[in-house]
Amino acid sequence: MSKHTLFLTAALACLPAFAQTTAPESPEFTQCIAGLQGAARSAGVSTATYERLTQDLAPDMSVIEKLNFQPEFRTAIWDYLAGLVDEERVQEGQALLARHADTLQRVEQRFGVDPATVVAVWGVESNFGQTFGKYPLMQALGTLSCFGRRQAYFRGELFAAMRILQKGDIAPERLVGSWAGAFGHTQFMPSTFERLAVDFDGDGRADLMDNATDALASTANFLAKAGWRTGQAWGVEVKLPEGFNTSGEGRRSKRAISEWNARGLKQVDGSALPADAGSAGLLTPAGATGPAFLVFRNFDALYSYNAAESYGLAIAHLSDRLRGGGPFVTPWPTDDPGISRAERRELQGLLILRGHDIGEVDGMLGERSRAAIRVEQQKLGQEVNGRGGLKLLKSLRSGG
Repeated sequence: MSKHTLFLTAALACLPAFAQTTAPESPEFTQCIAGLQGAARSAGVSTATYERLTQDLAPDMSVIEKLNFQPEFRTAIWDYLAGLVDEERVQEGQALLARHADTLQRVEQRFGVDPATVVAVWGVESNFGQTFGKYPLMQALGTLSCFGRRQAYFRGELFAAMRILQKGDIAPERLVGSWAGAFGHTQFMPSTFERLAVDFDGDGRADLMDNATDALASTANFLAKAGWRTGQAWGVEVKLPEGFNTSGEGRRSKRAISEWNARGLKQVDGSALPADAGSAGLLTPAGATGPAFLVFRNFDALYSYNAAESYGLAIAHLSDRLRGGGPFVTPWPTDDPGISRAERRELQGLLILRGHDIGEVDGMLGERSRAAIRVEQQKLGQEVNGRGGLKLLKSLRSGG
């Protein structure tokens, strides 16, 4: 899970890890946490560590709301990608590719994962280390261990986080991250950190919070262990023949490239499919009329990072853009495309000029921004859905 959803300012990143958000007393939570001590002990967490980390722990029920609404599964694909792969992120990523070229070359030599892919993960996960998440992990994982879905999974992550702190790999005040418990430059879950984090600079500890070198190497290690094939692309955008039936096709339904050739698929520029790709699955995230992709084994490795096809596509596309590639050729099947983070900030500024109190102009369209958008959509006679798209932005630009 990841990881890449709610972001924080530099000041918030420095909050003590065990500072609690205001929460009512919860006897149910207190009883649940007390009842987990035996399982934690069996998982390698000492009694002293457990008691220290759970003392005065209070639930944060906002993480349960996040659990039930994850943008990679609910947001239209054109909105999701517009905010994650925009010119701003491409330019910054290319600058970081140059800045960390020596480290990334050594990472590729050791793990076989190319620099653009590693940096793309970094960009999608934490905006290149600028947005780690604001949730104290003990509180977030403690809450998820006692309420909502997948409690057994989150209990395992809670115990892993406790072992990390017990070992001293990360300072307690630095262990903040996403609502789901991921942390650091490339947002590892605690159990993933234990399995795959790498001390690449040789200072004696793997540090994903304050050491970009360790984080980049750890990300490459993750992808290598997930089956990354050195030198192979993640996939290619393709053009489907007229009337092509996509029923039953998908990432998992791999077919030989020869079969796709026989069915009339070509790369979107009209060239032949790569003959050395082996097998590929057909991904059509917006249906047969939108962009279509043949995805190879490396896309599956990207998918394993967060188990969402839209997420995997964001990393794949950003990696291509970092190499100098352009946007997808086939347009998304919508008359109201998604907007970039810069355009979202512009939209927020226009909402403020119209008297809406939306809080900080940050390019993140939260509930206050969406409420203001609904008001303006009502005035303009547009569909009232709280979505910030290009149609609304253009209307507000023109003074509508």
